[in-house]
Amino acid sequence: MSAGLNLAQLQAVHYTEGPCLVLAGAGSGKTRVITHKIARLIETGLAPRRIAAITFTNKAAAEMRERAAGLIGRQAKEVLVCTFHALGVRMVREDGHVLGLKPQFSILDADDVTGILKDCSGGTTDLATARQWQWTISNWKNAGWDSRKALAMAQDDNERSIALIMQRYEERLTAYQSVDFDDLIGMPMRLLRNHAEVREKWQRVLGHVLVDEYQDTNATQYELLKFLVGERARFTAVGDDDQSIYGWRGATLENLKKLPLDFPQLKIIKLEQNYRSTSAILRAANNVIQPNPKLFPKTLFSELGEGEPVRIVDCDTEEHEAERAVARIQGLRAAMNPPPEWKDFAVLYRANHQAKPFEKALRKANIPYKVSGGQSFFDRAEIKDLCAWFRLWVNNDDDPAFLRSIGTPRRGIGHTTLGKLGEFSSQHKLSMFGALFSHMLEAVLPKKAHESLLEFGRYINDLEYRARHTLGFEQARAFLLEWLQEIGYEQYLYDSEDSESVAAARWSNVLEFCDWMAQRAGGQIEDAAGTTTQTEIKSLLDVAQNVALLSTIGEREKEQNMVVLSTLHASKGLEWPHVMLVGVTEGMLPFKLDDDDGRQQKVSDDTAQRLQEERRLMYVGITRARQTLAVSWTKRRKKGREMVSTLPSRFIKEMGLDAATAREDPREKLRKLREEFALKAQQPPAS
Repeated sequence: MSAGLNLAQLQAVHYTEGPCLVLAGAGSGKTRVITHKIARLIETGLAPRRIAAITFTNKAAAEMRERAAGLIGRQAKEVLVCTFHALGVRMVREDGHVLGLKPQFSILDADDVTGILKDCSGGTTDLATARQWQWTISNWKNAGWDSRKALAMAQDDNERSIALIMQRYEERLTAYQSVDFDDLIGMPMRLLRNHAEVREKWQRVLGHVLVDEYQDTNATQYELLKFLVGERARFTAVGDDDQSIYGWRGATLENLKKLPLDFPQLKIIKLEQNYRSTSAILRAANNVIQPNPKLFPKTLFSELGEGEPVRIVDCDTEEHEAERAVARIQGLRAAMNPPPEWKDFAVLYRANHQAKPFEKALRKANIPYKVSGGQSFFDRAEIKDLCAWFRLWVNNDDDPAFLRSIGTPRRGIGHTTLGKLGEFSSQHKLSMFGALFSHMLEAVLPKKAHESLLEFGRYINDLEYRARHTLGFEQARAFLLEWLQEIGYEQYLYDSEDSESVAAARWSNVLEFCDWMAQRAGGQIEDAAGTTTQTEIKSLLDVAQNVALLSTIGEREKEQNMVVLSTLHASKGLEWPHVMLVGVTEGMLPFKLDDDDGRQQKVSDDTAQRLQEERRLMYVGITRARQTLAVSWTKRRKKGREMVSTLPSRFIKEMGLDAATAREDPREKLRKLREEFALKAQQPPAS
């Protein structure tokens, strides 16, 4: 099973005796190493169900599951391949009762959290402020803090205020029997840390833990990993300190520094052979990352040949830059036989707003494109409506889900009635749903309003019972369509929209979502290539509980033949034959740093660390390219209504390119190609 692996990969796969850190450079075959190590662990006698492979995205988990199935066949179904958050759901569902949480808890999305925080503050209506509180509280949770620790560590009045809001927020989550995404890491960590019987159980359950993209772990995830593996320390962490680009969301390189200290017997293996990019591209990447301090020095190399030189494209404005990018795409397609497909090209940038001129230029040239990281399917209002109903089936104490469900579609229950219900539930320390069945509620509500509420409550209980006993694809799909008809959701959409075509599109999304739910109930998971993997059949209620975890249905989207526009952060883990890295100017990449003007001078430690992360972001962008790479910058860009002068990023100089070969004008290249084609067309055919 280890055929085709290089020596370093073989070493990583065959070392199973203790803790192992695999430093996997960009394009060095880390997923292959993980899947082969799963096979090796099974060969050595470890039961597949005792192996966990943890990733950061559902898409990565789906890819790993598919690769493992190709290698070990049906045994792959027994291996636990999931995200950190999915593992957290499983652990809290099984053992959350120790923390006072029932198995049918709700998972709140970002909008729910914002709404609760507004309420906890005394009713602020400012969304931006609530989002800032949410961000701060999330960072505290990722660092392993609760509200008491946050209050004790507060640096100023603002942080103390947020810590008090966090305290009320925690109380509200307990009352709602709900958790947020950060809790799905923090709660399992507290379970293992504070409860020996739970810790020992999970250490028995998991005989070996593999963690992908280890450099992206935060402090809480590291503590969770330590408790999961215990003293036996049977784990494999696979990561790359040069690709750590998520410091802004809590990821910390400290976790890489701690590993050799916390696990002195740690085996460190470096994967330095790159199977993706040409030598010219890798040389630029190695040069860029060289100024950063090294935890574990490594140098990528390739046996794919020198390849095309990396090109630098000077542009006047952002519109000019977009025109040149389009000209480069057209030029490469004209020069190569067979011509590359549209999906072979990617335009990568630092921030979402940079996409606009490229969209305009691509549309003008009739080139199909897609913007990666657009609106998630789950962010659509109609999908959020259905998910609120699902959450209420799963957890009757979920007040935010209750309020959205009872009003979507409207059931003749007004705000006055809901206000009185809310007051009653708070007074008697009940959830709003639980309060429906209190014999005392009848005394505070008109008879008709009380009967309407009771009818809704009984209907939810009936739906929960039916969903619990609905198994497999056909049953689930029939149930969902019947339910939508019962509540009149299709008519509600048409009544809500002025445009019939918009309403039809929203209803189409609903039907697509129901099919997707039914497929998961039937154990069918489809990857990007359209391959369906069969897993265990589940009840619709089980599927409903996990829906909140899935921020995107990207894992089932078919690959489209379009040029990709993407942020650098969203491009991580992906690759394309031809990449254009655009907007590479000071103030954009690296992003504006408070006390650094781009010259060699003493800067604060915080600014130095942020500069290092920006350099790693540039490195990630460069290493997405397989065959050709162009890096462009603009001499001027818009700032508000004005045009301001800009300088090329310091990273361009750090790439160490030969100035004689690096400059390129793709429009001139395209013009010459067209002239050549015109001359050939005029020549008489050979006799």
